[in-house]
Amino acid sequence: MGNTVMLRALVLALAVAAAAGKRQTYIVHMAKSAMPAAYADRGEWYGASLRSVSAAGKMLYAYDTVLHGFSARLTPAEAAGLARVEGVLAVNPEARYELHTTRTPEFLGIAGADLLPQSGTAADVVVGVLDTGVWPESPSYGDAGLGEVPSFWKGQCAAGAGFNASACNRKLVGARFFNRGYEAAMGPMDTDQESRSPRDDDGHGTHTSSTAAGAAVPDASLFGFAAGTARGMAPRARVAVYKVCWLGGCFSSDILAGMDAAVADGCGVLSLSLGGGAADYSRDSVAIGAFAAMEQNVLVSCSAGNAGPGSSTLSNVAPWITTVGAGTLDRDFPADVALGNGKNYTGVSLYSGKALPSTPLPIIYAANASNSTAGNLCMPGTLTPEKVAGKIVVCDRGVSARVQKGFVVRDAGGAGMVLSNTAANGQELVADAHLLPAAGVGEREGIAIKSYVASDPNPTATIVVAGTQVDVHPSPVVAAFSSRGPNMVTPEILKPDIIAPGVNILAAWTGKAGPTGLAADTRRVGFNIISGTSMSCPHVSGLAALLRSAHPEWSPAAVRSALMTTAYATYSGGSPLLDAATGAAATPFDYGAGHVDPARAADPGLVYDLGARDYVDFLCALKYSPNMIAAVARSRDMSSCAENKTYSVGGLNYPSFSVPFSTANGDGGESSVATTVTHTRTLTSVGGAGTYKVSTSVSGAARGVAVAVEPAELAFASAGEKKSYTVRFTSRSQPSGTAGFGRLVWSDGKHSVASPIAFTWT
Repeated sequence: MGNTVMLRALVLALAVAAAAGKRQTYIVHMAKSAMPAAYADRGEWYGASLRSVSAAGKMLYAYDTVLHGFSARLTPAEAAGLARVEGVLAVNPEARYELHTTRTPEFLGIAGADLLPQSGTAADVVVGVLDTGVWPESPSYGDAGLGEVPSFWKGQCAAGAGFNASACNRKLVGARFFNRGYEAAMGPMDTDQESRSPRDDDGHGTHTSSTAAGAAVPDASLFGFAAGTARGMAPRARVAVYKVCWLGGCFSSDILAGMDAAVADGCGVLSLSLGGGAADYSRDSVAIGAFAAMEQNVLVSCSAGNAGPGSSTLSNVAPWITTVGAGTLDRDFPADVALGNGKNYTGVSLYSGKALPSTPLPIIYAANASNSTAGNLCMPGTLTPEKVAGKIVVCDRGVSARVQKGFVVRDAGGAGMVLSNTAANGQELVADAHLLPAAGVGEREGIAIKSYVASDPNPTATIVVAGTQVDVHPSPVVAAFSSRGPNMVTPEILKPDIIAPGVNILAAWTGKAGPTGLAADTRRVGFNIISGTSMSCPHVSGLAALLRSAHPEWSPAAVRSALMTTAYATYSGGSPLLDAATGAAATPFDYGAGHVDPARAADPGLVYDLGARDYVDFLCALKYSPNMIAAVARSRDMSSCAENKTYSVGGLNYPSFSVPFSTANGDGGESSVATTVTHTRTLTSVGGAGTYKVSTSVSGAARGVAVAVEPAELAFASAGEKKSYTVRFTSRSQPSGTAGFGRLVWSDGKHSVASPIAFTWT
């Protein structure tokens, strides 16, 4: 049965590589225990297995930590043949992943906190960041005050183009690069454009790694915006970078090689701000690598994706991964658009050049200055210079990069730009370092500005950039771009897990690219302000390092539980967190457990713990075949599901609840038949003795759901003690597509251990 599943998994590869003999990269999973005694080592066995189906097949990597197997260039026919070879668990086509592109410590309440013990102790934590590399000259990687590199560290500083092995220090303890999969798929890299070394030519990797664990750097800013001390979440943790992303993307063979090295090197936390959509766990390379990392006590934090606000748009949904969405800070960069009719509309901008003249300029909507049907989007070559020269141009957001639209306006002779959100982005504002006077405005403001331009015979305007504003409320709000649930792979697992700051984040930058990342931008900066779940993920990675150092005995699941059960889903006055896309209340499908609150996470009281066997039982509940489980868990020893045991996804000891109900009839109407879904959970005390009582609440469509918890009180005598409980959710049928939400909280008067609940009717 396992081989049949593997052959089916190759159908997509056969379609993609329709031309006979076309080679592509495959990830080959081998059963470690099946290696014949005739082979001296696994590398020899892997090579022989490859040669048995292909004389010309080229092995790219042999993996030995996060999976047992190798990656190789094969034709679809060779891959299908290899899937039938004894000892082969799975042969999966390579996937291409994309990047999900200091006020934060104050906003999170840890600027003065000291959750991390002094470095040089046994609690030292290395955060491994898999991204575009590093700019080691940045002061964010200064090692002043740090002790010697911990003795457990086995990593290396790999020399390469423009990067010396001496670039590492006591802060940046490792730097490696993995490009074989990239160059096999895309051809030799253009070394005039990117460096075959750990050096960061893009900026993304420098930004994410310094966000996670950068040293404190005073007087940091972008052109004076967000001025202050920039520091990572865990400023005394160590950083190791694994360059797996290139101009052409991030390829799963390289990502697995990076994860393989990072776990073997001794990283305690892995941070991956990349994704490729949601896939079955047995075919998801990041999920497979993360499972092995978890087995070796390494926490893996991944970005949820930037495909919001649409539903079911998440990446990285495996339950052993901490999946992070994005929210805003209480900081903004206002810019006012003053119209000739006396009305002012506030947007955002990071423009720092010469201001517009004090006299208002003519303003025109791009759609009326173009012969293109998509002229409103200010795409390259679509604006008529005679119509925009000397004017402020209103461009609609979408399709092309926001800052690129400004280049188009400038090159056509425009004097400035108003970038208007459309319905896809609503009122969410993301600030950009424009090269001409410009302001981004929300959808409502954009409609009003365009209405004025259309109705006034001689419309005029000016743009005034106002600098940095703090204490903006409400904050946080869920970023419109942040990917949302429900989880399409396993609806019974609520994702994302949590949100963290991901909008307008200041962090270190590369010296190779300008702040816009566009080739035409010749400016160079030490720090940049960018947005994305790519930015929120390293916040949680750094916070996980803080918790791992403060509580080295905690498992990755315990750390995630602490972050989730102490998160908040309401503002200080009790009103729910808002969604930037709609302006209405957000839901657990948007924010998971809520917004991270690290000061509370350091003392959660109780945690929901999990280990490798628990996750294998979860895969058994999903009815995975032994070969599918072995592909994830790396071993046939872990792949057995007991025939006499009943497995339930609701039995996974997860810190949140997702409860799908099936509608009882085909027309979506209500039924008199009640359905009960049962979940079991076990709590472990990490706060000593205490008696916890449970409370539950439901809202919206969930008001008709009965929630029964047994027992309703848990008494712990000491730290480490475990207590279990059962929750029964009972509901009559609702129309298909209905969703409702709730919350379950255990409290001893000091600690509140909260879990979100999401109900769906399908």
